[in-house]
Amino acid sequence: MMTVPAFRARKGSGKPLVVLTACDAMTTSAAEAAGVDALLVGDSLGMVELGYDSTLPVTMDDMVHHARAVGRRRLEALLIVDMPWLSYHVGANAAIENAARFVRKAGADAVKIEGGRKRLDVIRALLDAEIPVMGHLGLTPQSVLKMGGYKVQGRSADDADALVKDAEALAEAGVFSIVLEGVPSELAGRVTSAVAVPTIGIGAGPHCDGQVLVIHDLLGMLPGSVPKFVRRYADLHATSTDAIKRWADDVRAKTFPSNDECYG
Repeated sequence: MMTVPAFRARKGSGKPLVVLTACDAMTTSAAEAAGVDALLVGDSLGMVELGYDSTLPVTMDDMVHHARAVGRRRLEALLIVDMPWLSYHVGANAAIENAARFVRKAGADAVKIEGGRKRLDVIRALLDAEIPVMGHLGLTPQSVLKMGGYKVQGRSADDADALVKDAEALAEAGVFSIVLEGVPSELAGRVTSAVAVPTIGIGAGPHCDGQVLVIHDLLGMLPGSVPKFVRRYADLHATSTDAIKRWADDVRAKTFPSNDECYG
């Protein structure tokens, strides 16, 4: 089974880390069967599972519910759970209590927190409580109101320098990995070279130590467009819609169920 120390030790190994979101038994089973290194119960489930327009409405109860489902089916992959908005913004004690729910109830190996140097006190408190932390910099979805939308971050020289400093501070504080989201590829390369922990990119180019995607985007589980950085490997929405339509046609034509599909 993948562990936090083993995940961290992959830095510089030349073998990219594969991380994928999971939110229930079905997505977990598929990701485990494919051999991913880590499962992330992302608060993106608020948008792809719960139908919200952002991650901000997602609660701790929402995250615990989905994390427990993933934890029941997790076999080998590292299990990381997102700390939702306001679960760690109101102080270290609240952050520890909330993170502990993921460990106790879902068997989580680590939690993920958005933000840079301003989150150091909370991160240090979690680490003191023996709860591993993954950082998250760049386009941090919980900051969507402040950012004015989901926009690429770190384009200016000053913003890029600040992001590198944030990454260095997180690594020094003790995070075991850092997600880089929505930043220019060259900047992600700078950060990857500057820190001694693995960087996991999403919309951050090929220079990170690994990559993560939302499984719904990767598999085309929902209709509509996807971000530029997503490569779709299936169109399950279209496949599912076609299958349901054919079944509905059979029901209306009274060809389902057949004799072979009935009990004697």
